Amino acid sequence: MHIRPAEAADLTDIVKIYNQSIPSRQATADTKPITVESRLDWFYGRNANRPLWVANNETDILGWLSFQNFYGRPAYQHTAEISVYVADKYQRQGVGSRLLTRAIAFCPRLELTTLLGFVFAHNQPSVNLFIRHGFQAWGHLPDVAVLDDINRSLLILGLSLD
Repeated sequence: MHIRPAEAADLTDIVKIYNQSIPSRQATADTKPITVESRLDWFYGRNANRPLWVANNETDILGWLSFQNFYGRPAYQHTAEISVYVADKYQRQGVGSRLLTRAIAFCPRLELTTLLGFVFAHNQPSVNLFIRHGFQAWGHLPDVAVLDDINRSLLILGLSLD
């Protein structure tokens, strides 16, 4: 497995992996598939300080990780939200862990001191992934999402890198 910056040619696979996560109601509050076109601004809005990476093998994109600005205010410039998505057929094979390990190690180059992950409380595999990498529960937003008529809570998982 290799981790590298995402390229425009990867966007179709990035969207496909994201869309795979929608039916489970575990990883995103989107309830309908998104399109490549709807993600163009998001993709081209990436920069050296908020990268988007893909994990790939010889034939497939296995998963991806993105850094996003947190809250969009200058005082939060050293904090980023991260998102990790892994293709269905590569889940539970260490892809998410490798992406997260790389992201944490890369934070000094991005001048980041804090990482945040927003994870549905019922998504135990993702909660476990973040906890294994040192994140702690910093917040619990009860019943802030409704998925298929079920109230879902959101955890804010944080990691201080000081």
